[in-house]
Amino acid sequence: MTSVYRFLSVSIWGSLPGKFQRDVSRLYAEVYNKRFTKYIIRPYCKFNRLDNAYLSQFISESGNEYYSSFQDFFTRMYKSPPPINYDYVWPCEGLLCDKGKVCDLPEINVKGDLRSIHAIFGKQGQSIPSEYYFTNVFLHNNNYHRIHAPVSGRITSIEHIPGELIVLRPWIYKQDPSLPAMRNERVNVTIEDQQGRPWYLSIVGGPAVGTIVLTNSINVGNKITIGNEVGKFLLGSTLCMAAPEITQTAINSQVVVAQKY
Repeated sequence: MTSVYRFLSVSIWGSLPGKFQRDVSRLYAEVYNKRFTKYIIRPYCKFNRLDNAYLSQFISESGNEYYSSFQDFFTRMYKSPPPINYDYVWPCEGLLCDKGKVCDLPEINVKGDLRSIHAIFGKQGQSIPSEYYFTNVFLHNNNYHRIHAPVSGRITSIEHIPGELIVLRPWIYKQDPSLPAMRNERVNVTIEDQQGRPWYLSIVGGPAVGTIVLTNSINVGNKITIGNEVGKFLLGSTLCMAAPEITQTAINSQVVVAQKY
């Protein structure tokens, strides 16, 4: 079954023009802005075992007591910022599906072209030191979908990379879980920490992702504090990071915003 899903995602859907993928995804995403979709929130939470203790952390972006649509639920915000007790934290909530030292990770075949992990991070990618540590977190639809700063520092680079929108599910790409991040549309943000070390973030879109929206304060040259919001997904997606610090978190573990990196 996994091979079938991969064939449909990469060979069928992935062979379609990127513009067509984005147009279809945009239409799909617009459906979830409709008011009637608010009625699927409760059964969706029950199916995904999102209990009241978890859900009580969040509020609608509009500030209303109830969510007006599934998209409103999807882009939920923390009522209060989670406490941060570490120097380096996870920037998002999701499943850690790939990690490793940059120099040890294998090249990935993208349409006959072998690419290293550096390619995910665009223009800044070639400057990533080989001893840096790479992580890839998959955000399932039931996860919180805002990205936060993993460290305090200054924003030194922002780059939008147009691309495709192939399926992101990591269990489809067991041998190369970061393949979609090589191919898909993404927004890359580099943060220089207080020790002068760059941290590279790649916010990767997927099917049905209408937009990746950066927070208004995210501009080159601006300072950012650990835990501050960087951006959000309107449905989606994946967050890749190349960092100077190593994580002890195991692959296939769930990570949470503000949790120790």
